[in-house]
Amino acid sequence: MTAESAAQAAYIVAALLFVLSLAGLSKHETAGQGALSGIAGMGIALAATVALAVDRLDLDSGAAITGLVLMAVAVAGGATIGLARARRVEMTAMPELIAVLHSFVGLAAVLVGWNGYLQVEHAGPAQTEVAAELLTIHHAEVFIGVFIGAVTFTGSIVAWGKLAGRIRSAPLTLPGKNALNLGGLGLFAVLTLAFTMTPNLWLLIAVTVVALALGWHLVASIGGGDMPVVVSMLNSYSGWAAAASGFLLDNNLLIVTGALVGSSGAYLSYIMCQAMNRSFISVIAGGFGSQTEVSGDRDYGEHREILVDDAVQLLKEASSVVIVPGYGMAVAQAQYPVADLTRRLRERGVQVRFGIHPVAGRLPGHMNVLLADAKVPYDIVLEMDEINDDFADTTVVLVIGANDTVNPAAMDDPGSPIAGMPVLRVWEAADVIVFKRSMAAGYAGVQNPLFFRENTQMLFGDAKQRVEEIVRAL
Repeated sequence: MTAESAAQAAYIVAALLFVLSLAGLSKHETAGQGALSGIAGMGIALAATVALAVDRLDLDSGAAITGLVLMAVAVAGGATIGLARARRVEMTAMPELIAVLHSFVGLAAVLVGWNGYLQVEHAGPAQTEVAAELLTIHHAEVFIGVFIGAVTFTGSIVAWGKLAGRIRSAPLTLPGKNALNLGGLGLFAVLTLAFTMTPNLWLLIAVTVVALALGWHLVASIGGGDMPVVVSMLNSYSGWAAAASGFLLDNNLLIVTGALVGSSGAYLSYIMCQAMNRSFISVIAGGFGSQTEVSGDRDYGEHREILVDDAVQLLKEASSVVIVPGYGMAVAQAQYPVADLTRRLRERGVQVRFGIHPVAGRLPGHMNVLLADAKVPYDIVLEMDEINDDFADTTVVLVIGANDTVNPAAMDDPGSPIAGMPVLRVWEAADVIVFKRSMAAGYAGVQNPLFFRENTQMLFGDAKQRVEEIVRAL
């Protein structure tokens, strides 16, 4: 068996492990196994690629030795940084970490595309290893790969900034923003046609600049409340960028893996758009960020506050309780006392369930992971569609750190930036207790009229401390 055939066999095994990883990650019970399958697949792929590179090199050449040393430094450095970041990152920071990782994939695709140009087109026909009849296809691969990668890179950087609070979450509304996006795509099409006919460095520079600007503008034009869908879509973009790199490098595993990531990310984005009543096409075009004026200063009346002892009394008398978690629960790391509260209420004979919005926590599945980590039983964690019709028969709803996902303005106010987004109808319960630090607007910058309803009471303070006080009282 040659090194080439061994590497291809290893790539097939790695690809199958990636498929098993996706399948495992689709359920709580098998998520750990799915993660291990993905790790194993990536380890096999990396080892096979390094072994194939070593086999192709002339080890008597000084340049080859230098290349191997640089490759070893890159692998060791990347592994060290990745492990350090993964060990230190909080679950609340997971969305922005994922956005940063997407940007790395996009940047890698840009570098691979530029390298493909410099090695083939720039070196001249006599130096190329690409067949003459396939050279035009290679030109298109280079150009499209650079474009997708650059859009992913800057788009992911902007998404990271919004999720991390470094950039305002409000959508950027430049005059004629849709025309700018369409103009960028049109310019890309023209440049691609020109490059395939007469490739040159200036055209490659031009498409890189256009794509970087387009990626920045696409995501900057989207409001923070819709950022979970954007992260999912950028995940898809990074997959297609990897697939484009696979064509350039003639690497079947990159093509397969990129297609898996790209298609699964696109499908997840489609599901989330359906859940949020958004247009999938608008997501791709970057035009679904709200342009409506935020109504954060509107007067909804006076809110009512509740003390811990009164909240405990309501829970003691309740027959059914639904807990709705949000990003605030993650920030306060309140999932563990929430799990303890759930256990104690169930021991008292209270029916306790959780209602999870599809985009709660700024990342799909964010709340599910937090609750699973705190050992909350899977069977009482329900999705929005499963729990929404039950709120009318619920005694008490505890809204812990959620805001936009329980905002009735999405249904009642056509002028709201979140108008049309399906929400958890918690206000239909007999009593609603909202755990919140203050009356500030949510991530989408929209005030929540739920906080001013007659059956809603606010329990201010750190969510973890307040839940712990309730548990002690119980």
